[in-house]
Amino acid sequence: MTTDTQLDVLVRPIRDVDAEAMGRVHAQVWHETYDGMISSAALEAVSPKRLADLWSNYSSRGSEHRHAAALVDGEIVGFAASGPARDEDAPAERELYFVFLLDTWHRKGIGRQLFDAVVDEGEPLYGWIAENYPGGEQFYTKRGFTFDGAKRDEVFLGESLTEVRFSR
Repeated sequence: MTTDTQLDVLVRPIRDVDAEAMGRVHAQVWHETYDGMISSAALEAVSPKRLADLWSNYSSRGSEHRHAAALVDGEIVGFAASGPARDEDAPAERELYFVFLLDTWHRKGIGRQLFDAVVDEGEPLYGWIAENYPGGEQFYTKRGFTFDGAKRDEVFLGESLTEVRFSR
């Protein structure tokens, strides 16, 4: 006998009152994701409070920005956003800025729900992820993206991190 359990996930727009929780989740996601890609010293400098400050007015961005938070049992476990392209040589007018999700909640459909909340079906779009981002290539190719060969080195927490571009 098997028991199927339905995960109750609420995906809704980001609110200013979410800033503190988003700072905590953001810091944890960075620790989980970038451990081994950048130094432990750089990661130890990540402050949930400082990241929370970044999110304090995020919801007031214009209507061209789409953003969503995923909550399980009332707690934020991930968030995503897209908006106007930020690169001069952008392959599309819109950019997926991020899909951040705590490791515990991977492979449960929450990342897909967050993505769908900020991206229209088939919408031309591009984004950047760290080269060798765990599970990143699989996640984006399942959604119709290809990695187009573009790379850039970005300063991340004071260190250089190579990012690769995906687009559709």
